[in-house]
Amino acid sequence: MATIDVFHHDVPAESDFGYAQAIRSGELIHVSGQLALDGTGEFRHADDFTAQLEQTYANTDKVLDHYGVTRNQIVSQVLYVVDLRRNAAATAKGNRAYFGDHHPVSTVLGVTELTFPGQVVEISFVIDTRLPA
Repeated sequence: MATIDVFHHDVPAESDFGYAQAIRSGELIHVSGQLALDGTGEFRHADDFTAQLEQTYANTDKVLDHYGVTRNQIVSQVLYVVDLRRNAAATAKGNRAYFGDHHPVSTVLGVTELTFPGQVVEISFVIDTRLPA
């Protein structure tokens, strides 16, 4: 029987919308869309793609730390990017900086808007804990 481990950033949106940041089921961890929320749950860096991307990856690192896994165990990601044509180069640069030599599968979707005014990026992940750290 698979065990389930749920992770929360403990921000108001989790209870407001009724979701978890991540759920570990067996050897896989499914991570909800991460975005530029600070530790209190406030959205930061409106319309600043690079700053939002950095905060989004920092929040992802909190999830990884909770489960004792690394970026090398991320097997897939889905990026939601507002104004993708304008932000494509910054998306690629930030992705390479975050993952280095690791290359998870990746889907990048251009979207017209996200949850918060000025939000321009959100990223969800799947992690396989069986992979080498």
